[in-house]
Parts: sequence; C-alpha cells; structure tokens
Amino acid sequence: MDVFFLGTGAGVPAKLRNVTSIALKLLEERGSIWLFDCGEATQHQILHTSIKPRRIEKIFITHLHGDHIYGLPGLLSSRSFQGGDSLVTVYGPAGIKEYIEVSLKISKSYLKYPIEIIEIEEGTVFEDEQFAVEARALEHGIPSYGYRVIEKDRPGTLLADKLQAAGVKPGPDYRRIKNGEKVTLEDGIILDPAEFVGPPQRGRIVTILGDTRVCDNARLLAEGADLLIHEATFSANEGELAFEYYHSTTLQAAETASNAGVERLCLTHISSRYDRNDWNVLEAEAKTVFSNTAISEDFMEISVPYRND
Repeated sequence: MDVFFLGTGAGVPAKLRNVTSIALKLLEERGSIWLFDCGEATQHQILHTSIKPRRIEKIFITHLHGDHIYGLPGLLSSRSFQGGDSLVTVYGPAGIKEYIEVSLKISKSYLKYPIEIIEIEEGTVFEDEQFAVEARALEHGIPSYGYRVIEKDRPGTLLADKLQAAGVKPGPDYRRIKNGEKVTLEDGIILDPAEFVGPPQRGRIVTILGDTRVCDNARLLAEGADLLIHEATFSANEGELAFEYYHSTTLQAAETASNAGVERLCLTHISSRYDRNDWNVLEAEAKTVFSNTAISEDFMEISVPYRND
C-alpha cells in the first residue's frame, strides 16, 4: 500500500503544485489504484508517473469545488483509449452524477468500459472482504467529505515447520488449518488451527480528508490511522483566514493528528502563496505539535507499512 501525490496545491494550479489528486496504490493488495479527487490536469500528472489509468478501479471525490473535480471528465474519457475496459466506480457528494453525465454527454464522449456513480452520505460507502471505506461530513463552504480506508486484518502466517513436525504433509490439510478448520489425522489426533497459525496481521488505516475547518469528524475519521492526509492551506498564524475560508492551518492539522493518535501526518492542499522556501517552515510549524509530520509535494510517494505491534 503506497500513497502517491499527483497534486498538492490549493485553489488554482501553480508551477510547483498542481491542484488536488491523490492515488492510493493497492497493486499488491488487489492489483488496482484508487484515486482521491481529480483536479484539473490530473491525467497530465499521471503521464509523468508509472501509474496506468486502466488500473484505476475507484475514484473518491471529497467535494465539488473545481480544483478537486475539473480533471475528472478528461481522465474518464482518456481511459477508454488507454486499455481501460474494467468497471470504474466514482463516489462523491450529491451532484457528482449530474456533473459527470452532463460533461460526457455535452462533449459526446463515449466510454468503452462500464461506470458506476454513487452519491454518498455518511457511513460505510464501500466494503468487501479486503477493505472498507467510511465517509463523514467535514466543515467546508459546500458539502465536503473525508474518507477512512480500512484494510481488514489478515490471517496469521501458517506455521508450516510446526505442522511438519506434527507429521502433517503439505496439502489440503494446510489450507483447512489456514482457514481456521480443525483437522483430524489418521491416528485420530485433532489439530487445533490456533496452534499452527500465527497471530493475525492488523490491517492498515489511511485517512484522506477533503477541505475542512477543524471539526470532530476529522478526528473521528483519523482515529488511530497509520497515515492521516490533512489539508493545511494556511500557515499557523493565519487561523482567522483559515476559518473564514473553511480551511485549516498547519498547526490545526497537527492538533487533529495528535488528538486522533495517528502514526503519521502528511500535509497537503498548500496555498500557492507559500513558495518552496516556505515549505520547511510550514512543516516545522506542524512538528511543534506532532513530530512525525511531512509536507507533501507533487510526485511524492509514501509507503504505508504494517505495524509491528
């Protein structure tokens, strides 16, 4: 599981930061990529990476401001010409369905693959045997959501050496024990799977927030996360401006991370008023509250490892 930042700026494209888009790379886990927001020129950013649009399985939109959605029709259209033939599901606030359908209809765009558009409310918006995704409303000028991606716990490692020592040969019995089934040997001995499987591997949690003021739902979404991606449009001394424009400061993002007990914080959605020389200062501001903080940059990649606990 890796997070790749395709765009980390706020409001309008800038030379050093394109507008928002984040790719959650789940290539080992499910052979696919999930996209969070799709600002203008996201597909141009992808051209400079190893990301294949045909691998995009799901797109989660946080809110309908242009710097988070203007790249979506173009990306969806181009995917048809880039080998994409599998289903794409788009999740987003009310209005996302009309936006996509009207954009494709007016431009006479035809998709060669099926698309599903789900207008979300708070709660679990997706779940299968591997992952669940929860959404909660944040505080912004228009409906804006944050997403909590939860990887389900993995079964423990099969202790093959211990099974062999017990006289069990590799074969169907290994699979049964791995699946938690008791196995009876020829001599009548019953093997308890709990004795031959290691402890389960705790799944990882990544929280990606849309634009927001400080609010309780941001903390709830981030609770215990391995990685929190939080907007930090303004510097620490711009709290009043951040509140007026429904955004957060570096310090506020760090306080949310600290209160939620996350493992790591990454700041994004950085205003273009701050140039490259300011970025270390912004990061340092957050670190005064939450030390394990990094400020994102376009084309930066973060690995999300399993914890050892």
